[in-house]
Formats: sequence, C-alpha cells, structure tokens
Amino acid sequence: MRNVWLLNFSTFFFFLGISVVTPVVSPFLVSLHAEPFLVGLVAGITSFLSLVSKPIGGAVGDKGYRFQALVGGNLLGFLAGILYVISAWGANVYLFAFARAMHGFSMGLFFPSSLSTAVDLAPEGRVGETLGWRGMMFSLGNIVGPAMGGYASDVVGFSGAFAMTAVFSAVGAFFALIAWRDAGEVLKPKEHERASYRELLRVSFVSASLTLFLFSMSYAGVTTYLPALYKSLSLPQSLFGYYMMIIGLFSFMTRVIGGKSADKSGPVPIITLGLGLLLLGYILLNTFTLPPKVYLSASLIGAGFGLAVPAMQLMALGNLPRRIRTMGSGIYTMFFDLGTLAGQVSLGYVAQLRGYAGVFPLLPVILGVGFITLYWPVIWGKLNAR
Repeated sequence: MRNVWLLNFSTFFFFLGISVVTPVVSPFLVSLHAEPFLVGLVAGITSFLSLVSKPIGGAVGDKGYRFQALVGGNLLGFLAGILYVISAWGANVYLFAFARAMHGFSMGLFFPSSLSTAVDLAPEGRVGETLGWRGMMFSLGNIVGPAMGGYASDVVGFSGAFAMTAVFSAVGAFFALIAWRDAGEVLKPKEHERASYRELLRVSFVSASLTLFLFSMSYAGVTTYLPALYKSLSLPQSLFGYYMMIIGLFSFMTRVIGGKSADKSGPVPIITLGLGLLLLGYILLNTFTLPPKVYLSASLIGAGFGLAVPAMQLMALGNLPRRIRTMGSGIYTMFFDLGTLAGQVSLGYVAQLRGYAGVFPLLPVILGVGFITLYWPVIWGKLNAR
C-alpha cells in the first residue's frame, strides 16, 4: 500500500496544480476583455490537447513507461505554471493559450498511467476502494486548490495564483520519482502478456465512457460559466472558489463510499445514485444561482461526483487486461476531456446568445441523456431476449 499512497500523493499535487487555476482562468480572460465565446475557446484548448494526447499517454504506459509518464506530466505542469505567470505579467492571451495547451498535454500524459497504475496496485477485491482513495486525492485538491487560487488572485493578483501551479506540480514530480524507484520494476509488462485493443469495445467500457462524456459536458457548464457569470456581475472571484471547495469537500467524503459500494453491489446502482444527486444539484443551481443559496447545489453536485466517478472507473477498467489497461485508461479519460471541450465550446455559444445564466437550464437535459447511455446495455439485452 506504500506505493499506492506515493501514487496518491503525486496525483494529489498534480490535481492541485490544475484546480488552483480553475476559478481563475475565466476571470483572467474576462479581465483581458475576451468575449464569452473566446473564453470558452481558450478554456477548451486544455481539454482538446488533453484529449488528443491521451492515446500517446496510453501507448507510453503500455510499453512499460508509466512512471516516466507520471514524472513527465508533472514537469510539463510545472512549465505551464511558469508560462501562466509570464502571460499574466504581459497580459498576453496567446501565451496564456499556449500554456493552457501545454497543461492539457501534461494531463494526457499523466492521467492514463495514474489511473491504470492505481488499478494494478490495488489489493485483490478492492479495486473500487483503491480508485475511491485515489479519487479522494482529486477531491482534496478541489477542496484546497480553488479556494487558494481564488483567494490568491484577489489578494496578490493572477500571477500569484498561477505560480502555485508550478510549485504544486514540482512536488507531484518528486512523489512520482519516489514511486518509480520503489515500484517501477513491478509494473513492467511481461512478454507473455498479450491483449488486443479490440477488447476496448466491450459493452461495459463503451457504456461507461459515453456516460462519462455527458457527465463531463454538463459539469463543464458549471466550472466554466458560473465563475464567468460572477466576474460579469463584479463579484469577488473567491465566491466561486468557495463553490468549488464545497464540491470538493462533498466529493471527498463520498469517494471511498462510492468505490467500496461499487466493489460490493456493482458499479451501475452507484453510478445511478451519483447521477441522480448531480441532476438535483443542477436543478437547484437554476433555482439559486447566487451565494449563499447556490452552495446548496454545490453540495449535491459534489456528493454525486464522488459516488459516480470511482464506480464509472471500475465499470470501464476493472475487467480490462493489464496489457491494455493504460490505453484503456487513456481512451476512457478522453471521453471526459471530449465532454468538457464540447461543454465549454457549445455552451459558450449559448452564453454568447443568452448570457452566462442561459447556460444552466441546459445542464439537467445533458445529464439526463447520461442515464440512457448508462442503461442502454440493459435495455438492448432485454430487447434482444424477446
């Protein structure tokens, strides 16, 4: 378990480096007088680069270079943080966009190996639980990071918040290096292991991936356009930082519960419960858009996020052969990035036409389709049985 926790700490600091800029990206672009569609487009560059680089990260991991990918992803995050700071000093949108692209590539390199390594290092029968603990590191980053980033940008400006990305990514690289030293030989692929990437077409993997796409598309509407709405209303950026902190807190509290429950009951019932809480959260967000009542929606979204994510990961990756699991992790997480990109760009167009607040009524509709993708294997099986 020591190696699992070294991996968890590296994952925590990598996610912390990402989440610390989450409440800052949109307000920074708005401060440079970027229009709503450009806000979504620049924010979406990260998701796009993460998306297209996931197969690269997956292939690198399956060739036996998982820990190199973990270290390299953190180091690229460090460089992106440095460029964020320089772009803030020079008020340079183009350099900022390039840094966001670099950060996206670092995600594509880091995520697949981080996820597949957690599955492989998990004790027998505790894969969901191990994914839950890993997810807690993500949630802890979302508790601390957005609040730190929002507060820092209010007090010392955007460059101070951006500098945190570089610091946290460097720490993440340090933990990945220690894990590499301790477990690098254990996870090297064996010559006798053979598996075809065609096995990624199995029903459970496809269903979980499509559900993740719609999940992330709806969630992107919150993380991209709620802070932009607050900035347009001249509200402090820290308010959205607190919103993300509450999401992270409730996600933190439910991650291991979701993972353990998925180990015992199977992933589909737990995913259903998680998506149901998210749906209620989106409905509340449309009812109460401003603080303090808006934080009620954050608690439901966070709890649903924490329950659903480890269960979806277990559904997608738990039964994949080890030889292709890193590529499977890369393809699976591509659907998160593709959904985020689709949400940022398409909902940016909606925001251009109807204002930032006009985005939120669409979120329950998008997520509602996710229930169809989750249950279509069951429905299809019943139809074929007739």
